Amino acid sequence: MIDNAIDKQDVLKIESLSKTYKSNAKDLTVLKDVNFNIQAGETVSIVGPSGSGKTTLLGLCAGLDKPTNGSVALFGKNISELDEDQRALLRNENVGFIFQNFQLIPTLTALENVTIPLELQGAKKVKEKALELLDRVGLKDRANHYPNQLSGGEQQRVSLARAFSNEPKLLFADEPTGNLDGETGDKIENLLFDLNKEKGTTLIIVTHDLELASRTSRVIRLKSGLVVSDKSN
Repeated sequence: MIDNAIDKQDVLKIESLSKTYKSNAKDLTVLKDVNFNIQAGETVSIVGPSGSGKTTLLGLCAGLDKPTNGSVALFGKNISELDEDQRALLRNENVGFIFQNFQLIPTLTALENVTIPLELQGAKKVKEKALELLDRVGLKDRANHYPNQLSGGEQQRVSLARAFSNEPKLLFADEPTGNLDGETGDKIENLLFDLNKEKGTTLIIVTHDLELASRTSRVIRLKSGLVVSDKSN
């Protein structure tokens, strides 16, 4: 696990980050010389029009992809210098994810989906902890249902429970309300921020929803792969 001293440092440090996809016809530069730091406990939105590089940036920050240039330091470690197993271990121990399309495993129940991060950590009382989280998101009575037996809002509540199950120090949320209607999206937002406050997690949200972005303490705006503003709310 990461030492508590990291709380006084940057959870995420991005320096001169660029990403170019090579192709025979024409190289496509998605991010250009991006720089920012995020400290423990911050809530940050990354916003911008479609194609501005938001999701690419999130993947690089999480170590799911490698930059063309520049560096990403996650909890003080340059993740480009880690092999795939080391990056996976760093994520499993410290990072949670929420995706627009939920990404639940269809052959597992809601309870089993939530227990996965706990089992990867070798935690004790896995079932009890998972049931507590499902209860917290109002789905304890649906624990044995499969994803296709749940509504979109219910699936996203399961993914919220899963994301917080390993008590991550950093949570990445990629368009967490993008596939939900307005009322359901509002409920998911409230749950996300309530859980985040309870757990003291650092939160980074990629969103096109400016109302959702207004709820974070800071907004980083991208346009054509460049950071065009970085302001506190």
